[in-house]
Amino acid sequence: MPVLCSSCSEKRAVLKRPKTGHSLCKECFFWAFEEEVHQTIVAAELFKPGEAVGIAASGGKDSTVLAHVMKLLNERHSYGLQLMLISVDEGITGYRDDSLETVKRNQQQYELPLKIVSYEELYGWTMDAIVKQVGLKNNCTFCGVFRRQALDRGAIMLKVDKICTGHNADDVAETVLMNVLRGDIARLRRCTTISTASEGDGVVPRCKPLKYAYEKEIVLYAYFKKLDYFSTECIYSPNAYRGHARTFLKDLESIRPSSIVDIIHSGENLSVREGVKMPVQGTCSRCGYISSQALCKSCVLLEGLNRGLPKLGIGKHHRLHEKILSQQPLTENEERKLKSVDF
Repeated sequence: MPVLCSSCSEKRAVLKRPKTGHSLCKECFFWAFEEEVHQTIVAAELFKPGEAVGIAASGGKDSTVLAHVMKLLNERHSYGLQLMLISVDEGITGYRDDSLETVKRNQQQYELPLKIVSYEELYGWTMDAIVKQVGLKNNCTFCGVFRRQALDRGAIMLKVDKICTGHNADDVAETVLMNVLRGDIARLRRCTTISTASEGDGVVPRCKPLKYAYEKEIVLYAYFKKLDYFSTECIYSPNAYRGHARTFLKDLESIRPSSIVDIIHSGENLSVREGVKMPVQGTCSRCGYISSQALCKSCVLLEGLNRGLPKLGIGKHHRLHEKILSQQPLTENEERKLKSVDF
């Protein structure tokens, strides 16, 4: 016997929500998903009428659903936002060039302005060239640091007031787990924040409208809405540390579906003991970007690439920052330690 939708009790249910366990028809699922995102936006006061908002668009399911839902809610609830898409071309042959074609189609479908910034244009390096030098271990460190700064630069070019990203509940929970496992108190304290205030010149405030949306529900929404998105995983990410946290989280979810949101709430309610020394936010002496060190992570990574010392930005080499800034030569022993790509 067909199961009726637990919301409208009229239509046949086509799915069981991973987040709540409710059996819903397509229309009720769409409405529930969209209104939950709306409640997240309203409760956290993410936007103000008249703001220009850049949507970080990769062509993947999360950013495609985010663009679709933001446009829909902006019209349905009269947010009064000026929406546009910002995309980053990391220079990954056979992956990013294909996904950018999806972004360009999304731009036509949603009739939103699009700005694409590339690593090659900003840093003089593509991820293909970086991986050739550093190998397949820790390449995600380079990509993550460069992408964050590239998004800010693209946002500044478009003169947007805020950037919204497609980070979902699974992503946030994974980040909490990773920071616990690494003992990274500074990041653990801020990783569950739904929005960031402006951290200085060159840094645009960010927010996560999909913070409480489960990845499985985003996939279901994209599938039933027949959205146009790119589903291939990055060819350089199989060895990413995040993958281990993701596997662990999926195992927890299979036993207890609420594990994802429970971990997020735990992260939100963590407090740092009084007296614990925290990094002081400053600016990079070279490029002016936010940094708790003399040089920001991006400048250190770039310096290492340009000098043929790929390990320079991996691990703790803060004592070398003064040498780099004053252009002093490194000792033979320092260069030997930083040249190895077996890390």
